[in-house]
Amino acid sequence: MGETRIIALCGKGGVGKTSVSSLLLKHLALKKGKKVLAIDADPCAGLAGSLGIRVKKSVDDIRKDLIAAMGTGRSASDPEILHMLDYEIFDALSEADGFALLSIGRPEDEGCFCRVNSLLKDIIQDLAAGFDYVLIDGEAGIEQINRRVMKQVHHLVIISDTSAKGVSVAGTIARVAGENRAVDYRTMGLVLNRVRSEDEARDIAEQVSLEMYAWIPEDESIRAYDFQGRSLLDMPEDSPANLVVQRLCNRLA
Repeated sequence: MGETRIIALCGKGGVGKTSVSSLLLKHLALKKGKKVLAIDADPCAGLAGSLGIRVKKSVDDIRKDLIAAMGTGRSASDPEILHMLDYEIFDALSEADGFALLSIGRPEDEGCFCRVNSLLKDIIQDLAAGFDYVLIDGEAGIEQINRRVMKQVHHLVIISDTSAKGVSVAGTIARVAGENRAVDYRTMGLVLNRVRSEDEARDIAEQVSLEMYAWIPEDESIRAYDFQGRSLLDMPEDSPANLVVQRLCNRLA
């Protein structure tokens, strides 16, 4: 297996980020002989729901167990603790057809648990190294990807719809990523969702000074699947969104 390719998606809530993540995961999972890990790093944990997966344990649950164990006087570097963490993270994986899913869970409670968070992030990075592709469904604040998951990604994909608020948040994410390097990335680009025309997509991409990775037209089948609680993995192959994301997958992978 070669270098693990890491794709992180982020954007304002409600712009369709998790739907794009689900469809992108679907096409990554179709690559024969490739191991794929999906990491749900959004506190809303919408990725599992859109995939029809019930999460049994999150990294946040494991973190709380570790803090409790340390409260009894045990050290985070205790070999038994480290062995337990390796097992717990592996056990938290939800296996599906063609991929595995790891849910990060809610943001940390108040208080400084830097050693705990650093240790868990190291274990997640070690886990990710065993996969060909890692897809991270993040939140708008990309610093959370760095702080809770990993610092380096290949592709930082910013998702937005055509709303003024969505575009504004996309521009802010791009600016923070470029200025502060909150996440180290090799490429960064925009995926616009619910677009009415190609001209509209190009205008918005120029407005936020981002390369246009793809634009997705309004797709009623996504709305219908969400409403019915059906997995987006079962979306029709010829749906407009599915076809665009398939081309996006070929570009990123």
